[in-house]
Amino acid sequence: MLKRAFDIIVASLALLLLSPVYAVVGAYVAWRIGRPILFIQERAGRSGRPFRMYKFRTMTNARDSAGHLLPDDVRLTPAGRFLRSTSLDELPELWNIVLGQMSLVGPRPLLIRYLPRYNAEQARRHDVRPGLTGYAQINGRNALSWDDKLALDTWYVDNRTFLLDLRILLRTFTAIFDRRGISGTDHATMSEFMGTASPADRPDA
Repeated sequence: MLKRAFDIIVASLALLLLSPVYAVVGAYVAWRIGRPILFIQERAGRSGRPFRMYKFRTMTNARDSAGHLLPDDVRLTPAGRFLRSTSLDELPELWNIVLGQMSLVGPRPLLIRYLPRYNAEQARRHDVRPGLTGYAQINGRNALSWDDKLALDTWYVDNRTFLLDLRILLRTFTAIFDRRGISGTDHATMSEFMGTASPADRPDA
């Protein structure tokens, strides 16, 4: 209850105080990338339930001759790279927090299609609400391998406390200014998660 109350108070105040920033960023996205200014996508929330997550748009909708979206590194514009490096693209997720779909701190919400790809241990990341920031984000962000990132997510689920959330929030500001780990290795954002076998299923287990 303390965590939820904290989420509502902080997210509501941030939405109010940052309203001029929203206006400026929205105008910037419309000018440099185009409309719509918001990117809306279904992500997996607590217990794997889908919800619509809101972000400022950072990519174009450029497609090839067959109608397929071009790779991320082609569609990601310089303006989009700036928004990602400063985490300004994440600001609309404060509304998801007010709605109760997300928390300030928790495992980052991932794509719905990843749900059947998690092993039993990794799937425990959905025992809590996804977060605007999380333990993996302050320990490497997208520079981490998927195995490491998901292991940090489940560590958070097992060790979460209100004080830990405060520490993660404080370290998030440092991570934003460092601008490290924004992109995955050899990828403009993060490579797709294709699944990891359970320990018992591995040939070397």
